[in-house]
Amino acid sequence: MTIRILTGVDQTEYSALLAQAHTQHSDCFRSSPSDAQEPAQVGETTEHFTLGAFSDMGHLVGIVSFARDAREKMRHKGLLFRMYVAREAGGQGIGRRLVREIISRARTLPGLETIILTVIASNAAARHLYASEGFTAFSLEPRALKMGDIYSDEEQMRLEL
Repeated sequence: MTIRILTGVDQTEYSALLAQAHTQHSDCFRSSPSDAQEPAQVGETTEHFTLGAFSDMGHLVGIVSFARDAREKMRHKGLLFRMYVAREAGGQGIGRRLVREIISRARTLPGLETIILTVIASNAAARHLYASEGFTAFSLEPRALKMGDIYSDEEQMRLEL
């Protein structure tokens, strides 16, 4: 498996994997594809990037994004978001490798002190992964999301670098 920053040449495969994530696991995301006017774009800056995990066959099987807050008073924080590993690639440690790579890259950003993320509180596997990598919960919003008549709580977690 290879992990690298996604670029424009990966856009089609990235969009397909993200659509799969929203279709197969809509209960694990706070957004849906219809929320955005345009599809999520990949690309790289020093402070905003998306990583992809590629199988030995060269298929994109995992993604995670990071963005440093651009506002002056909040530049000490960054956001880990859009984390997903394809069902067929689960249980291989891909999610852990993606999280560790985000943390490693974030540590190189001058002045960055904290990584924040939001996770659906009922997603025990994701919460366990983040906690095992040092993230701690600091907030719980009851009924944060509503899909039809079903509500989900959201938990915010943070990692001090």
